[in-house]
This record gives sequence, structure tokens and C-alpha cells, in this order.
Amino acid sequence: MIWIFLSSGLFLGWSLGANDAANIFGTAIGTKMLRFRTAAIFGSIFVILGAVISGSGAAHTLGKLGDINAVGGAFTVALAAGATVSWMAKLGLPVSTTQAIVGSIVGWDLFTGSRIDTVSLTKIVSTWFFSPLLAGIFAFILFNILKFYLKRVKIHLLQIDNFTRIGLLLIGIFGAYSLGANNIANVMGVFMGSNPFKGLSLGFFYLNDIQVLFMVGGFAIALGIFTYSYKVITTVGRELHKLSPLAALVVVLAESLVLFIFASQSLERFLISMGIPPLPLVPVSSSQAVVGAIVGIGIARGGARAINFKKLYKIVIGWFLTPLSSGILSFILLFFMQNVFQISTYRPIKYAITEYAYRDVPPTLKQAIEPIKGEVFANAREFKEKLSELGIKREDTGYLLSLARIDSIYIDSMIANKELDQKWFGKKRIEAVKQLHGRMFVHKWQVVKELSKISDEWKFRSGDRRYRVYNRELQKMYDTIFHVFSIQNIREKFKISPE
Repeated sequence: MIWIFLSSGLFLGWSLGANDAANIFGTAIGTKMLRFRTAAIFGSIFVILGAVISGSGAAHTLGKLGDINAVGGAFTVALAAGATVSWMAKLGLPVSTTQAIVGSIVGWDLFTGSRIDTVSLTKIVSTWFFSPLLAGIFAFILFNILKFYLKRVKIHLLQIDNFTRIGLLLIGIFGAYSLGANNIANVMGVFMGSNPFKGLSLGFFYLNDIQVLFMVGGFAIALGIFTYSYKVITTVGRELHKLSPLAALVVVLAESLVLFIFASQSLERFLISMGIPPLPLVPVSSSQAVVGAIVGIGIARGGARAINFKKLYKIVIGWFLTPLSSGILSFILLFFMQNVFQISTYRPIKYAITEYAYRDVPPTLKQAIEPIKGEVFANAREFKEKLSELGIKREDTGYLLSLARIDSIYIDSMIANKELDQKWFGKKRIEAVKQLHGRMFVHKWQVVKELSKISDEWKFRSGDRRYRVYNRELQKMYDTIFHVFSIQNIREKFKISPE
């Protein structure tokens, strides 16, 4: 049954491969420096490697945007995004898969009355403007550096041709890896909360459950590259701006750099160690990046007159239509799935200022929220509206939402032994979890508080940017704890009914 629900994510992966292969090798094929088959083989291999090895960084931010907690909802959200992207691909427009999945998730948030994480949404949307600009700047600078170098070094035209061909292949490989690392979040990120896979040992290598999920998505992307990417490759490689082979090399390198810097946790660690604020790890649009790079090349070669603005206008219109269309389609499909087909698309999340929560409310807010103490709200939207009526400031609303969310978590040592991967969590963390055996928690933050008391391994580190990566990895572990020990999941998976 789970494969039926996963099919929409696989369809979205296929759509991404069909659409975004153009961003990896489109310029190389358009200039006839590489054959399509060669590009498809190398692109497929390295997009899978990128998804498995480096895919978790951007997926974490996307996961904050929508806490899709039912596999029926994940199926519908991915289906809406995949349908939107494939429609755009049929029109020959290199649109953004990132925009499609973000639009679908926001549609889910609106349908379910869930909280929209505006911080994560702002980070992601800002890259829709920043990534093509950054790619254009990279392309402009790299092209002028290459032109300056070739004027001062005497290289035979045949040598230049060979170097360019090899360079396009190597940089295309880097681009495929970066695409998998950055965009696998768009394909399988919505299924992380209902991941059916377990860790997998492959000789000396071990893949955790998320990496196995991402590997499956990577194969779907590879299939899309092979079967349906040629039409979009033609649009990017030949129609927006006529590219020379050297210019094509610069475009792919600029686009790949943009994807890499928004996905690489290693680069983030390096920048932090150097005291440099890193860019957020978010899924960015490879389509927008490569179009920005082509525009940058066009300006470097001949100014604005060298750009096919008619084609660029159509592409930009597609960028605006994608999230809007995907969000509307997601909302409509969710309605039919929930009310016509009677398939659960979300688990209602209630909110209440319980006795436990009230103890942690800041003294300055206690009097204001006293009237709703103990009252249960059906979803985040109703709770936010009530807080607004009570005059609670917007900056305090986010904290109260986190404090009042009801999740109902039951810790069981037998489940801990079976479900928690010791290679990832470590023995000390798992033993700390098992010390909470038999205890029920109403709120997630209660679990965090208790585990932090038991073991320093479960404590978040604050006060220094250097701990950002550590804290993000620890948050992933907590998310797994919340998922595994959710009473709803326990009842469904293990047929256990805690008293």
C-alpha cells in the first residue's frame, strides 16, 4: 500500500528529472558538445549520489514549512506538484520544482488550518529572486575571466574544443550531484514524516532510513532524465540565448555553484569556522539559476540586445504560475481525497494551554492568556485567531504555538530497541530515551526537557554559530523520536494502546 502513496513522489521525481536535466546538460547538448545519451548516463548516476550523500541539508528547511503527518496528504501534495511541473515541461518551459512543491505544501497548510512557518517560507522565497541573480553574477564574472585568460594564452582551437568537451562533462557531473543534493527535498521531503524504509547496510557503507528514501527518489529523477527531458533541454540549450561551447561551460558551472552553496553542509561548516555567516540550506530552483546564468552570459557577450526577451518573458510567467497553480491544485485534490475518497490527508493537531504549558508561559503573558487556559483549539489557525483577539503580539504568537501544540507521545523501551538506529543516535542517547519508558507526554517540548536532564547528549548548544550544524542534526533526531513514539503511529504500526 505504501508504494501506491509513494507513487506521487516518484512521479514528482520523474517530472524533476524530465524538467531539470536541461539545467545540468542542456547547454552542452544544445551546443552539440555532448550526446544526449552520454549526458543522461552521467547525470543519472551523480544525481542519485548527490541525493543520498548530501540531500538532508535542504530537506530540513523544507520540512519546517509544512508538517505533513499523514501519508495520504504527502501523496496528494506530491501529486499536485508533479502534475504542475509535468504540465510546464510539456509546454517546454524550465519551471521550478521547488516552487511547485512549496506551493503544494502551502496549499496543504491552508486546507488543514496548520501553521505556516513564515521564517522558512521567507528563506525559500527569497532564493527565488536571489539564486538567478547570483547565478547571473557568477556567469558574468567567470565568462570575463575565461575570455581574459584565453586572450593571453595561445591554445589551438582543437585543444580548446577538447578541453571544453571534457569541462562540460565534469562540470555537468558536479551539477548533477548538486541537483540531487539540493532538489531531492522537493521530491521526497514530504514523505519524511511517514517514511516506510529502514536503514540499509551496503558492505562498508550504511544508509539511514532517510538516505534510503532519498535513494528511491534519486532513481525516479534518473528515469525522468532518460525518458522525457529532451524538449526542455532544447529550450534552455538553444532558444533563450545562442551559446558557444565555452559559454555553455560557464553557464553550467555558475548554476552548479549556486545549487551547491545552498545544499552543502560541509561548506556551511567551513564558513562558520571562518566566522563567515553561511547562506541558508534550502532547496533552490535549478531552472531559475541556469536561466539567470544564461542571462549573465548574454549581458557579458553583447548586452541586453543579446537576450531573447520574448522567451525569457514566457519563462518568468511560468515561474509565477507554478506555485499558484500547484497550491490551488493541492487544495482542491486534498478536498476530494478527504471528503470524496475518504482518505485521511492529515492528522488533526490540537492546541491548548494545558497546566504543563501554563507553567512555562512567561509572567508577562500569563494574565493575557488566563481566559483560554485549558481550552482546546482544533488547529493552529483557530488558536492564532484567539491569541489575536486577546491582544497577543505577533512576536509572542510563535512561541505560544510551539508551547501549546498537543502531540501525545508515549515512550516504550521495546520500540526504542527496534526503531532507533544505534549507528545514528549512539548508545548513550538511546539509553537516555529508554529511561523514560512508560511515560506519556502531552507536548514535544516536555520530551526535550526530560531528555536534556538525563543526558548532555540530548542538549542543544547555544550562544555560538559554530553549533548550528550540531543543533540541526540533533533536531532531526528529536523529530524521529516524536514520529516513532507518537501515540497515533504506535497504534497504527505496533497495535499498542498505551493506557
